[in-house]
Amino acid sequence: MPSPFPGMDPYLEGRNTWPGLHHRLITAIGDALVPQVAPAYYVEVEERIYTVEEEGEKFVGRPDVAIITAPATAERKDKSGVATGGASIAETVNLPLFEKVREGYLEVRDTQTHEVITVIEVLSPTNKVVGEGRREYEAKRREVLYTLTNLIEIDLLRAGEPMEMKPTPKRDYRIVVRAGWERHRAQLYAFSVRQPIPDFPVPLRRDEKAVVLALGKLLSESYDRARYDLRLNYHQPPEPPLAPEDAVWASALLRAKGLRQ
Repeated sequence: MPSPFPGMDPYLEGRNTWPGLHHRLITAIGDALVPQVAPAYYVEVEERIYTVEEEGEKFVGRPDVAIITAPATAERKDKSGVATGGASIAETVNLPLFEKVREGYLEVRDTQTHEVITVIEVLSPTNKVVGEGRREYEAKRREVLYTLTNLIEIDLLRAGEPMEMKPTPKRDYRIVVRAGWERHRAQLYAFSVRQPIPDFPVPLRRDEKAVVLALGKLLSESYDRARYDLRLNYHQPPEPPLAPEDAVWASALLRAKGLRQ
């Protein structure tokens, strides 16, 4: 069963769904590009690894401290026998929790020299909120933009802050295509939850014709293969919620397709 939405399905943005979809999209994009860029180029899957502090709901309810209890009024002595005055040593505190994040991305490389020609990024939630993940990604982004390497940045997440660009796009989703020879200029493909995902070019070398990536088709195929229709609850609002006018539109769409009463 295909997604009921014409483009990006906002229900795929949920915290329990997006990580798996991210891996599927990276793989699907790489597989789609390989026959288009061969034999001059090949596509490699790369990975960034960094440690971030868990926040919000992830933090709540996790056992992270050992609590030692003792009567608050009892006089206690340290190892040398000195009285401590009966101060309590029982107190609940929260310590930071950390998790290791792995983010995949793609590089189109020259077959002979292995030079990186194009970097393709599919943004994750950690790239779009203040913290180590965003700092790591921004550093990588600056490194690419400083060179003549092409950059494609795919943002299919409504939550968080968009990557820096001027003017800041107001649409729900963004695809940025920067050909290295254009330096600071890039092509922006911005679209809303109501619109199909546009096809876009993948630049190679300046004197070569760009190949075309049909991201909407790849997303639809990934949806079907993973059977997301069996696990997404279209009776509830998506995470994060849609804008009020889009929520009304989505509700009518889902009712028309028999997915909501």
